[in-house]
Amino acid sequence: MRAVVALGGNALAKRGEPMTADYLRKNVREACIALAKFAGENEVVITHGNGPQVGLLALQNLAYQDVAAYPLDILGAETQGMIGYVVQQELANALGGAREVAAILTTTVVDENDPAFDRPTKLIGPQYSAHDAAEAAAEYRWTIAKDGDLFRRVVPSPVPQSIAQAPLISRLLDTGTLVVCVGGGGVPVKQESSGRRVGVQAVVDKDAASAALAAEIHADTLIMLTDGDYVSENWGTPEQRDILTASADAVAAMRFAEGSMQPKIDAAIRVARAGGRVLIGPLDRLDDLLARRIGTEIVAQHEAGIVWVEKAAKKK
Repeated sequence: MRAVVALGGNALAKRGEPMTADYLRKNVREACIALAKFAGENEVVITHGNGPQVGLLALQNLAYQDVAAYPLDILGAETQGMIGYVVQQELANALGGAREVAAILTTTVVDENDPAFDRPTKLIGPQYSAHDAAEAAAEYRWTIAKDGDLFRRVVPSPVPQSIAQAPLISRLLDTGTLVVCVGGGGVPVKQESSGRRVGVQAVVDKDAASAALAAEIHADTLIMLTDGDYVSENWGTPEQRDILTASADAVAAMRFAEGSMQPKIDAAIRVARAGGRVLIGPLDRLDDLLARRIGTEIVAQHEAGIVWVEKAAKKK
């Protein structure tokens, strides 16, 4: 199987934990141990988010005022190197050196006229209280949005058009190498009329970029690993219903939380309509997700449209 496995932010930085290098390595090690068996038996690309880390680097960047702050594209490249290094090392360790693992600095081509540049939605950085968020917005001219009961900075998240390094990634997979790439959605770049590529101020959603990569390298499956058991309708309410299996058209007619689950659904639709299969579920139960005992599967077509999880089955 050729699969793209997208690690959610919970695999790198759990809510409430300080964003230290020790915690990053601990969380990545746990994720790679969970992935080792699957990665050892298949052609696997691992992608990952960078929202907390790129926001932290941006804050650290602002603390030194003798030079202008580095732009988001360069900060995104920094996080790819930082996180990619740890994932590469810990996955190789988990496999006992049985497979080569390569981390690739990846760029993602976007449209500079994408309306996302006028409507920031991508959450980055730490959470703030309402008071602290208001102060940060005024001081740094940030756009702020709610994240649960707290607040975070939001930046533009344009739709990925293509992954520039997709042909290289495919060749590496052909040779048996496991690849870590598209960190934080890849560094967003625009292509000028001269053919030059130039970085832009944005953070591409890693699930959308993972879907674009899956299509370009002809992956059979996109697996998006989260801290939730299922994709749910009316999540967190008494009317919540969990989805076991759904067609791309059925979930396309539904709306989910902007900035969290909706980008995953959009990515799943893109892959399913291209003929692939998508699994969304918990990292710590990857075997059960693959065996369809938990998690949500999205496919091109399904006779029922949506198959809901029966409550009795959930309790087992």
